[in-house]
Amino acid sequence: MPTLDQTVKTYTIVGRIKEDAQKFQDKGVGYIGKHIVGTGEDAHITTKVLLDLLRPHIILVSGKRGTGKSYVGGVIAEEIAMLPEEYRNNISVVIIDTMGIFWSMKRPNDQQAELLKDWDLEPKGFENIKVLVPFKQLEEYKESGLPVDAGISVLPWEFTGDEWGLAFNLERTNAVSIALEKNVNSLIESGQHFMIPDLISKIRDDRETAPEVKDALENMLTVANQWGVFGTEGVNIDDLVQPGQITVVDLSRLRSSGAWSVRNFLVALIARKIYQFRVVARKEEELAKMEGTVMKKKYPIVWLIADEAHNWAPSDRETVSSGPFLTIAKEGREPGVSLVMITQMPNKIHQDILSQTDLVITHRLTSKADLMALNAVMQTYLMEDMWKYINSLPRWPGAAMILDDNLEKIFTVNIRPRVSWHAGGTAVVI
Repeated sequence: MPTLDQTVKTYTIVGRIKEDAQKFQDKGVGYIGKHIVGTGEDAHITTKVLLDLLRPHIILVSGKRGTGKSYVGGVIAEEIAMLPEEYRNNISVVIIDTMGIFWSMKRPNDQQAELLKDWDLEPKGFENIKVLVPFKQLEEYKESGLPVDAGISVLPWEFTGDEWGLAFNLERTNAVSIALEKNVNSLIESGQHFMIPDLISKIRDDRETAPEVKDALENMLTVANQWGVFGTEGVNIDDLVQPGQITVVDLSRLRSSGAWSVRNFLVALIARKIYQFRVVARKEEELAKMEGTVMKKKYPIVWLIADEAHNWAPSDRETVSSGPFLTIAKEGREPGVSLVMITQMPNKIHQDILSQTDLVITHRLTSKADLMALNAVMQTYLMEDMWKYINSLPRWPGAAMILDDNLEKIFTVNIRPRVSWHAGGTAVVI
């Protein structure tokens, strides 16, 4: 295990542009780890590594299974939650949680109190954590004693027929896809706020659709409706995005193959509404600045942290969530949306997202395809160094490499321990 070197009181801020480094120095940053110096038995950790939290970023977090990818997402969220109030209240965090592990941020990490002391930290649970689950699962979670706060649902009429086909991974020329798109669009054009039973009835009454196609659609929609994602409440962006709040959208009980379509619906809607929220907010902020007025409502910038990100914007196909994620990656920084994509398979993430990434935090990777994907992220002058650094990472818990396109440098870092409880460890028999 590494030993701490407390003799040098300097730091590195990754992701920070030169102008901000001169103006703000170490204000508006998060403490994410310490530099690793040396290799093998001579390796040790030295000075602090801080993450810029003043401006939006597109961050890729990668690594093999069990290396600590989701852990890093939790560290970033913790640091935002521990910012001074004047910064914290200008930021909101939304976490897409596919494993059901981020709810534990409500509890302090008492089990590692001694380790945290070595890092000049102490256990801390966070109060401003809001855990949302699909609305039909809300009572199930509460009966299990799990700390959840509210339900969340999708309004079926908020998606076009084309998007319905993408969500169910249907070929555009497929008879099922054609019938689905036609009937969805017909209901939308009529102005009806339809639910799944309404859509099924519409399809049953469609005289132009073959009986076997109707049966296939009815079965597909009935199963999708049973997952409890579709409802009349929808996604209220003002509840989802609150100043200083971390909202965890727990989708962990939607992990079977049949649930993927409804998960993509919900994640697509969240990403879309976050982007639209910030586009409107940015215009109002600029108008208030030009007119010298004070805004009546606070619109925080948003950090969207997405676990298992290769499912939301995959490299080999288009999904209903691909469009919103690509929009945020390409255009989200200007209105104020940060995107943290967490995956064990960076080669499975859409190339357009990789090309927009300005920071990579990666643990060990062994797949050649994944390593080549990281090559595509950074400039050619960093390729040789990247392979060297990732191969020299010590086998410590939390050892990672950071590629910073702003500084045009690579660092080896030991990610700090969590101050809140991490529920993502592997289960053991005893």
